[in-house]
Amino acid sequence: GRRAEGPRRRVVVVRITSPFLWLRTRFYYLLIRLYFDQEFSIEEFTRGAKQAFSVVSKLLSQRKLDLLDELVSAEVLQVLKEKISVLPDNYRDALAADIDAIMYTTEGDVRIYYDDDGRKFVSILMRFWYLNGANLPDEVPGEAKVFQIMFGDESKKEKKHLLTANYEFQREFTEGAKPDWTITRIEHPRLLE
Repeated sequence: GRRAEGPRRRVVVVRITSPFLWLRTRFYYLLIRLYFDQEFSIEEFTRGAKQAFSVVSKLLSQRKLDLLDELVSAEVLQVLKEKISVLPDNYRDALAADIDAIMYTTEGDVRIYYDDDGRKFVSILMRFWYLNGANLPDEVPGEAKVFQIMFGDESKKEKKHLLTANYEFQREFTEGAKPDWTITRIEHPRLLE
């Protein structure tokens, strides 16, 4: 359909997953529902993860790291402070992902584990592919594809980069622990290294 800013594009992704990995992931979701959170839904989790990814990536891009205290683990935040301080502006701009620019999201590894003190944790790695119009070189290594999208007049081209990011979300399920998911790993390949 048409919106005020122009035609809306649709992206179709064909994903071929290993049957073993698919079954393993679904088994972990079942364990999470049976033993940790009866109301857990991967669809709802994915919606929340996309929102968190969009907010965190924009704050990273704007260098507003002090606002990430409740969302990102202290260890990851310390590493981010060092990396963001030396990042060129165009790469920093490329970190920002508007929620409407997220083209595809998939879950990666799902883990359930206990620490030495008997605390219970669930960790879910999410992978995001998003479009960003930052002024990056055409040959950004590791990037999936550079798109040139035309809106209206053919003389006006808007270049978009399809970029990837991996965010790992962790939640402690020990009795009495806060029921919040925390980001324990942030990777923007070739941008934030």
